[in-house]
Amino acid sequence: MRKPLSLLLLALASTAPAFAADAVPEGVKNIVIVPGAFVDGSGWHVVHDILIHKGYSVHVVQPRIDTLSNDVEAVERQLRKESGPTLLVGSDYGGAVITEAGVRDKVKGLVYVAAVAPSKGESVNILLNSMPEPSNDIQASWDGFSYVNEKNFGADLGADLTTNRTNFLAISQVPGTTAALAAVTEAAAWKNKPSWAVVATEDHFYSPDLQRSMYQRAGSKVTEIKGSHLVYMSQPEQVAQVIENAAKSLK
Repeated sequence: MRKPLSLLLLALASTAPAFAADAVPEGVKNIVIVPGAFVDGSGWHVVHDILIHKGYSVHVVQPRIDTLSNDVEAVERQLRKESGPTLLVGSDYGGAVITEAGVRDKVKGLVYVAAVAPSKGESVNILLNSMPEPSNDIQASWDGFSYVNEKNFGADLGADLTTNRTNFLAISQVPGTTAALAAVTEAAAWKNKPSWAVVATEDHFYSPDLQRSMYQRAGSKVTEIKGSHLVYMSQPEQVAQVIENAAKSLK
């Protein structure tokens, strides 16, 4: 005999507490991710899904990469929307953005993922020029934008991703202005706040040694992951775990 609808709803309701318990993470529950140059926020989709299924509130702020100050302001705009303590995550150029935006009181910690971690007065370009890079395929257009040579995009940024994926990333890349990449930071949040960092050991775009040097200076808790510059795409589970560990450590 078919069960009454009320009994079916009661049975479903009885399972709700188990799911609710799983959806209450420890520590900081708000996470804001800032992607880097040449890619958009969609590459963080899997990391986002892993974290929200563990109960975290996750937002991705897409930088315009026209000026550093505009991108910092975009993160600050999102921070005003967050309901409480927040963890900032940045990759590539996004590391410069979170370094400056992270001085806000609501920010409790920073996570760098194959990202720059500048000190006050440093720019992305200054850091990248401070140590020989594995590749030199950034090109400038006549109107002041920088982009990665399409033919070398996959080998430089995502050698551990499928070719069809990196081919699409190459032709849909988000260029940044040379001014944004040359802009110096006005503050360095890592000097006063805890930070975590992922070194992508197979990075052909940012020198892994440069990453180690920056993160050692920042006093970051470092995790080395075998992956390309786009390690958050190729190894999303490991990157998500670093972010979760950071969030659990904060209040």
